[in-house]
Amino acid sequence: LLKNHPIINTSLIGDEIKLWENINIGVAVALEEGLIVPVIRDADKKSLVELSQTLRNLAEKAREGRLLPDDITGGTFTITNLGAFGGGYRFETVIINQPESAILGTGGITDRVVARDGQIVIRPIMTYYFTYDHRVINGAAAATFMADVTRLLETPNLLLIEKGATL
Repeated sequence: LLKNHPIINTSLIGDEIKLWENINIGVAVALEEGLIVPVIRDADKKSLVELSQTLRNLAEKAREGRLLPDDITGGTFTITNLGAFGGGYRFETVIINQPESAILGTGGITDRVVARDGQIVIRPIMTYYFTYDHRVINGAAAATFMADVTRLLETPNLLLIEKGATL
């Protein structure tokens, strides 16, 4: 998705907006003493299996205190999963990992009462949050990006068939 929405994969450096060619996804990892954000480099060039393996390895290194400076620098966009800890199902404000310009947070999946086809039903609903720097990203660009994120979450098989569908 970031290839299709390059303004989301940016940094504000001084007075200049830097559009990153590489897509390096930071993934927040909770530690007993806080939080660290290791980076999956060239995430757009990896398969879902490779992304999962890379994330697993980085999270293990983080929890064992074995991350190197290169493991935590160079991120261009960050993802955090508040739902893993039972949170993120009311409201959250995820904080941008500077110098990046945006962060996507996912919340917990909980049963909610919703209207579907004129009926009141209970469905599992996942919340997610997008924080972005308005100096770089305008609301229309953010809304378009999030519409595509929503489309992928609601139709995950698109990840298997659309070129460039991964974040």
